[in-house]
Amino acid sequence: MVAPRHNLDSGPSIVISAQMAVIATIMNTATGQPIQKMTFGRMPKPWASFNLATGELVTADRVEVGKPAPGKVVVPVAVWVTVKA
Repeated sequence: MVAPRHNLDSGPSIVISAQMAVIATIMNTATGQPIQKMTFGRMPKPWASFNLATGELVTADRVEVGKPAPGKVVVPVAVWVTVKA
């Protein structure tokens, strides 16, 4: 059995993963109307807090993940938030 050789002099290895961003529609829980679109680095959790374009800090009430349209890869994501008026 041959032990694997490691070249420690070459410096750290860089691993690049091909992750896709999640584009979600931010929805108002009270009115059911969309507020804005937002890009997340990963799928948002139902307790995630973030700032809207208006600068208001909101917490997600629920996250809905839909089914992609036939022949499409993009999955619709809706994040429902309660906006303080």
